[in-house]
Amino acid sequence: MRAVLITVIFLQLCVGLECVIELPNAVKKCHFGDTKCIKETANNLIRRYPKGISSIGLKPLDVVHVKDTVLVNDPPVGNAWYHFELVNQINYGFENVTITEVHGFDEDPTSSKIEIKGIIPRLVYKGNYIAKGRMLWMVNINSTGDSESEFFNFFFEFSLKVQTEYRNNKRYLKIYQLVPNVGLDRWIMWLDNFFPDNSDLTILINKIFNANWVEFWNELEKPILEIFTSVFLSIIQNTLENVAYDDMFLSNKYIKEL
Repeated sequence: MRAVLITVIFLQLCVGLECVIELPNAVKKCHFGDTKCIKETANNLIRRYPKGISSIGLKPLDVVHVKDTVLVNDPPVGNAWYHFELVNQINYGFENVTITEVHGFDEDPTSSKIEIKGIIPRLVYKGNYIAKGRMLWMVNINSTGDSESEFFNFFFEFSLKVQTEYRNNKRYLKIYQLVPNVGLDRWIMWLDNFFPDNSDLTILINKIFNANWVEFWNELEKPILEIFTSVFLSIIQNTLENVAYDDMFLSNKYIKEL
């Protein structure tokens, strides 16, 4: 607790005194636009620092807290409607991500689109759910309980547009647009206590979901994308805020002179 407090105070002082925060020496720097090197460095950083790097604001990758999200929110009218919300969610598995492709990160980061592609073998969300509605032949739903979702071979692609701002005579990146594209091989979900008075019916509804997960994915892909995007941004935003873009890379000046 004391170490966390000291780190927070240090970061606040750095903001006030315009301190320069740099990447640890163990993180290999690449030249601007050297996407092969950037990909290798990103993967090495992920493997070496699953708990994050507090000194630069990189949050832990192995345990990520997720904001509460409403997946379905029908108006409560008529014979069939549904409200489903995920709360107190924690994400596990980002520490096992492999970056497969990187594009962009040129000396002028605004001159080209930045793209990041990767795959996560198993991504897990655990937390609680809130379900309300009317379905299944006028059956009323009003339940809460534990929830768990597992996404297998979860692959993603992010297209970023950024702008730069100057501080301490150095450039810092700001993401102003992020377009995600994701896919997966399998989704397994379990909702405890969905029918509090009928455990058999709870088991049945979970079996129905998992047997028809593709249809549910197609229906819920947009809000799930929003969750995944917010998780990704929450991991990297503080680092971009703390570490100057110019300090993340090696200058290409020497290469040009050769």
